[in-house]
Amino acid sequence: MAASPTMDTVKIALEMAVRAPSIHNTQPWRWRVRDPAIQLWADPRRHLVSSDPQQGKLIVSCGAALHHLRVALAVLGWSATVTHLPDPNEPDHLATVEFAPHQPTQADIDLGAALLQRHTDRRGYRSLEIPPGYLKTISTRATKFGAVVRHVPESLRVRLVPPFQNAVARHAKDPDYQLELAAWSGHRRTADGVPSANTPHPNLTDEIPARIFADADLIDRHEAPDAAEWLVICTPHDDRRSQLRAGETTSALLLEATHLGLSTCLQTEPLGLPELRNDIRTTVLYDCAYPQTMIRIGWTPTNSAPLAPTPRRPIEDILDA
Repeated sequence: MAASPTMDTVKIALEMAVRAPSIHNTQPWRWRVRDPAIQLWADPRRHLVSSDPQQGKLIVSCGAALHHLRVALAVLGWSATVTHLPDPNEPDHLATVEFAPHQPTQADIDLGAALLQRHTDRRGYRSLEIPPGYLKTISTRATKFGAVVRHVPESLRVRLVPPFQNAVARHAKDPDYQLELAAWSGHRRTADGVPSANTPHPNLTDEIPARIFADADLIDRHEAPDAAEWLVICTPHDDRRSQLRAGETTSALLLEATHLGLSTCLQTEPLGLPELRNDIRTTVLYDCAYPQTMIRIGWTPTNSAPLAPTPRRPIEDILDA
């Protein structure tokens, strides 16, 4: 058997990898094939300065794509050995992925199927309890990538309300943020950005408010307050390596949840404001870890229509020669 995958296989794997979620669907990554490896690079040209001033969510997004690549390669018959931040002189070179032949397992196939099915669902979730075993399974399987998953129980969820409300209020008065949001949402027939077809109007009865995207066009028939569970992905440190690992953990969590039939939506708005992020670190995580992203998880109402596919940039646009 060949020591590395063919270029056709690499392109198939990358087409699967870039289905990963990213902040405002910016897809802030670039890939380089340097036989016998694939390199992942951050694309600072897609940095959202107002929404993500420290680039943390950009790096988490790239980490999610890195884990998606692991899953894609496993399905295609290759294991991945990842070296994080291989060159200290090139901080945007986030990872190098090397290969070895691998026989796909049933777990690999299940995650590969979940990768193709997963999407961000911003609609309200129905008030059907998630079995505790599901949350435990999701959290346990996700944490092998170096970050920690913390469930926010109902008794602590009220502590998320002030940071989210403050973030919405502050961003409403920030013209730079509003211009940036308008540029990256309300999209139709584009290869990036948040599509109108997948964006509902915020439900004003929700205690934890959702981000207000432009030109919302998705009908949300769930009229009751959102009944989601909340998970926080956090790390003991707050450097670029930690953010990458948080992204991998995020991807693993999303795919496990999808495999179990659950819907998910990343929530990050207050994390772009340092003092509000610190509030969440203190009040929810007791100053023990840094929140890197949050995930709303639950059961989509049975009368909800299927979501349209979220657009992705062509491989040619993100693959460097």
